[in-house]
Amino acid sequence: MSMKFALLALAPLSLVVTYYFSISSVKEAEEYDQLSPEESRRRLEKLLHKMDLNGDQFICRKELKQWILNSLVNLAKEEAKERMLEADEDQDGIVTWEEYLQDTFGVENEDLGAEDTLMMLQEEMMWKVADEDGDGKLNFVEFSVFTNPEEHVAMHPLLVNQTMREKDSNNDSVLDFSEYLGDRGVQQDKEWVMSEREKFEHEMDLNKDGVLDLDEVHRWVIPDNDEIAEEEVEHLFALADDDHDDLLSYEEVLRHHDVFVGSQATDYGHDFVRFKDEL
Repeated sequence: MSMKFALLALAPLSLVVTYYFSISSVKEAEEYDQLSPEESRRRLEKLLHKMDLNGDQFICRKELKQWILNSLVNLAKEEAKERMLEADEDQDGIVTWEEYLQDTFGVENEDLGAEDTLMMLQEEMMWKVADEDGDGKLNFVEFSVFTNPEEHVAMHPLLVNQTMREKDSNNDSVLDFSEYLGDRGVQQDKEWVMSEREKFEHEMDLNKDGVLDLDEVHRWVIPDNDEIAEEEVEHLFALADDDHDDLLSYEEVLRHHDVFVGSQATDYGHDFVRFKDEL
């Protein structure tokens, strides 16, 4: 939730990608970690047939991108299911605000400290937006919106406003470079700060006015799944398309097996577990 969002907002795109695929796969990927290289390659080969939508024995960019996008959607659903199992104390398929507070903070409202109270208020605003029928409780669909606000347009204004409240120290409705860095820059060296400034000026400040306006903050803090998928496709093709024919043969993928099982293309090995009965 908001803590997850805060981490994403502070991270470069590469870490955002890693985050999305590590949350629900860490536990389940333990099974994959125990597989021999031969078995993991065998499972990867089986998975290729699912990626290869036209059955031509090659993976094109479009097929790989679609698989990655589907993995992002699946991960969001699985994360919501896991969180709901944790929060739904009486297992009635509905999460009440009281159940969520107890699961997340472990205390009642009046027992929260100042920092947790602020976080709770931010969460409560998201809860009310996600609560589409306004009954004060969240069913699974509503809880999915609450758990993965980045995936739902209705929640985006709340996320952007939360970032601005936390970082816009002079309340001018834009973020300068110092506000963008915030406390992150304190422990970093000069090279890191220069790298961040380069990114700020050339990638994030689209209109080149020296600050990030609300649209630019939105682009920064809310990951674009399409952009993430495109970048990963480009990355994988650069590493595995040995003959540069803009297609990945099964042989090329299996030859670069270690690259793919550490990629969102296989949900960091999670797909080997998800489809284990079929593989």
